[in-house]
Amino acid sequence: MLTGGCGRVQSAFAPFGAEAEALRELAIAMFAAAAAITLGVLALAAWAVRRDAGIGYRGGLHVVLWLGSIGPVLLLAALLLGSLPRMRPLAAPAGGLTVAVDGEQFWWRVVYRPDGAPAVETANEIRVPVGRTVTFALESPDVIHSFWIPGLAGKVDLIPGRTNELVARATRTGRFRGVCAEFCGPSHALMAFDVVAMEADAFDAWLAGLAGPAATVDGQGRTLFGEHGCDGCHVVRGHFPGTPIGPDLTHYGARASLGAGTLPMSAAATSRFIRAPRDVKPGARMPSFRDMPREDADAIARYLLELD
Repeated sequence: MLTGGCGRVQSAFAPFGAEAEALRELAIAMFAAAAAITLGVLALAAWAVRRDAGIGYRGGLHVVLWLGSIGPVLLLAALLLGSLPRMRPLAAPAGGLTVAVDGEQFWWRVVYRPDGAPAVETANEIRVPVGRTVTFALESPDVIHSFWIPGLAGKVDLIPGRTNELVARATRTGRFRGVCAEFCGPSHALMAFDVVAMEADAFDAWLAGLAGPAATVDGQGRTLFGEHGCDGCHVVRGHFPGTPIGPDLTHYGARASLGAGTLPMSAAATSRFIRAPRDVKPGARMPSFRDMPREDADAIARYLLELD
């Protein structure tokens, strides 16, 4: 029961990245060393209590010498020598893929910058190719966030006014989860994102599709999207040039969740979020549309789900 969460999609003990694998090995070694020391101290205490007489002055000096100085020095030296190679960060390859991640309140702006190709923007989902080294360029326009994908690599803060980098390499495919690990406001706990590790060829095909316009969708929902002013904050490439204040909705229907991992992807959840986003995510900057007829919100939601 205690280890039931260690094999899930958000666990440092279920790594899918080279750095996370090294951190897991180091954590296991440190735990084993701590357990060995604890058992040794308990055994020594039990032995000392069961003796009829004291261990004597000379015996006490030996205990202090070996367990108080020589032993810790050898143990810490072994730990240092074993951990230094694992602490070395991956080198960012020249001309490799850069994924710019901006921590907004309270969602993630994700921009892929492939070498020699135009940048492509999406939101609240990150995909990486297995076997390739990726550089994450981490920024924030407002407050401090912390970017953490437990199974891929360690935490890195997003600090307004500077760009921090994290270099990582996925080692196996799958769908995982990342989170914000720094309190950033009322919806800090509602700021997750999906992480999909794909085979390199599949990733290239997906990125090419992401760069394309939205699917051809006509109907009432598309008309209402413009009439209610949704394009004042959102871009739908091929439909609405919009303003990139909020998340890019070009391929909205292809995402696994909405509201940065807050709700499942469905028409009902999308309609609810449109009319009252702050009921779902306290402090969200998206304005409420409580006066919008529910039928209009439902039509817009159906339109968005067709954008895959």
